[in-house]
Amino acid sequence: MAGPTTSAERGERQQESSGPPLVRRLRNRRFRRMVILVLAVVLLGSGSAWLLYGSPWLRVRHVSVSGTAVLTPEDVLEAADVPVGAPLVTVDTDGIEARLRRRLPRIDTVDVVRSWPRGIGLKVTERTPVLLIEKGGNFTEVDRKGVRFATVSQAPKGVPELELSPARSGSATASLRRFGTNRLVREAVDVARAVPAAVRRDTRTLKVRSYDDISLELSGGRVVEWGSSENGAAKARTLTALLKAASGARHFDVSVPTAPASAAS
Repeated sequence: MAGPTTSAERGERQQESSGPPLVRRLRNRRFRRMVILVLAVVLLGSGSAWLLYGSPWLRVRHVSVSGTAVLTPEDVLEAADVPVGAPLVTVDTDGIEARLRRRLPRIDTVDVVRSWPRGIGLKVTERTPVLLIEKGGNFTEVDRKGVRFATVSQAPKGVPELELSPARSGSATASLRRFGTNRLVREAVDVARAVPAAVRRDTRTLKVRSYDDISLELSGGRVVEWGSSENGAAKARTLTALLKAASGARHFDVSVPTAPASAAS
């Protein structure tokens, strides 16, 4: 027969009946909250994935082109080959840019942007010729970086023709051998970029005999001895002043910009 219950035993029973069940209830609540949170995240993620990849609302439906000058929007659209109908999020914008650069060398830069919810935008900047190289009745366009990017049958207005005519002197031959044709073309490009805009529009031919013997043939038979491509900004300022001061001259020399010269013939 059990004896009377002591106060210590009663205390232990109270702790067993009140303490552990409370802890279990708190744990159950936290567990339920965690389960609800996980389910919400899963459902949200599944819904977002379906919206981006499976829904008909975020798919490519139209492609816009801007910035074309010589090229047409149709040229750009054909070369870009944008996957119309594909989920917008899966479109490889880098791949489109690479295709445009490879297929249309006239393009200098292109920005391919997603236009949510259903569009792709192609922002194109075309190369601008600063020189022309004539060959066989056609003209190869050369841009400000020295890139030969297109051949056209008709010369664009206001773009001078490059004439590579190395002199027969030993120094000129050595210059050609040392720098090569491509380097001389880049030197000519640097000169064309440095020439004042008004003079550039009036330049008919840019003649390169050697690295440091470059000249401009202007309208009316006028000639400018430019020298090398170095000190282009100083030479441009000097030439502008010389043309104003000696408007009747036909020969100008700015190869040494601190000591320019002009002559009537």
